Amino acid sequence: MSEFLVRKTNLPEFRVSESEQPSLEDGQLLVKVDQFAFTSNNITYGVAGDMLGYWHFFPPADGSASEWGILPVWGFGDVVESSCAEIAVGERFYGYFPPASHLMMQPENIKPLGFTEGAAHRSSLPPAYNHYRRLSNDAAYDSRLDALQALLYPLYVTSFCLWDALQDSDWYGAEQVVVLSASSKTSIGLAYALSADDNAPQVVAMTSARNVETVQNIDLYDQVISYDEIDSLSNVATVIVDMSGNSEVMGQLHQRLGDNMRKTLNVGITHWTQPRSSDGIISDRSEMFFAPGHIQKRYKDWGAEGFQNRSGEFLQAAIADSLSWLQITRLQGLDGLAGVYRDVCDGKIAADAGLIVEMG
Repeated sequence: MSEFLVRKTNLPEFRVSESEQPSLEDGQLLVKVDQFAFTSNNITYGVAGDMLGYWHFFPPADGSASEWGILPVWGFGDVVESSCAEIAVGERFYGYFPPASHLMMQPENIKPLGFTEGAAHRSSLPPAYNHYRRLSNDAAYDSRLDALQALLYPLYVTSFCLWDALQDSDWYGAEQVVVLSASSKTSIGLAYALSADDNAPQVVAMTSARNVETVQNIDLYDQVISYDEIDSLSNVATVIVDMSGNSEVMGQLHQRLGDNMRKTLNVGITHWTQPRSSDGIISDRSEMFFAPGHIQKRYKDWGAEGFQNRSGEFLQAAIADSLSWLQITRLQGLDGLAGVYRDVCDGKIAADAGLIVEMG
């Protein structure tokens, strides 16, 4: 079994580990990982690995978990061995996987269209990450869309949750929504949701100078500015959605807006290498936004089916529209991932690029 490991204290450092395939116990599955997406969101999992528990999903099989970790990814896997009477060899799943050749699974709460991963070490982790879709029983499943689903579905679900939370709070009284790291796919998904909402305020994209043209060409934001153009931003009531985690930019932005900074939702950490500082940041109007928590809230409000129906309509439309700009690059195996991994860490992957790792 092969696994892609990163050093927890130095994310750009990686290695591929080889270990013996464990034997199945009663009720378990051996799933071969088929393909998965890899984006800056996966690096965010590593940055928040200790704080939000991401390191706990897939402990390294070689026992090196004290120093090395596995960054979770979203993708597809096929059952190659089964000791679970309700799931057959050959079934295909979509969900949270390790960047690895195989995953041992312990399915529970098995339903025709999905199940919960019941491994003891995952029992306290967010339920949204422990659910797997049984695609073999899903009449709507189209394997031709695998790459788009792996790349965009988990990110655009977060986008939907952000839009839903913003409109549910009446935009915090803001006249504009400012999105930092606007070239990220989660930001673009949010822009789709906001542009489709006639009640949404004006939406301003902030991005690096090298991504301004790409973000403008996607044509979803009302205004696109670079980080060094903060002074051009209108000083009106503002809600900020921060995908960057760049505290220096955030401090400048908060100081410019002052009382007009009504709320900041911190979501991602695409600028994870930037120094962390609280200088200038208005912390009492800033909070972390955790999409799985919002999903659980809406499950209670709407029911699981209600959430799936409401988010599904948005996801279908936004993912289809993304075909107009998304350029998919297919990488072969963990060696292919190794060839681009540091570029992803350094933010050097083009905003319109989508990386899919095919395990073969």
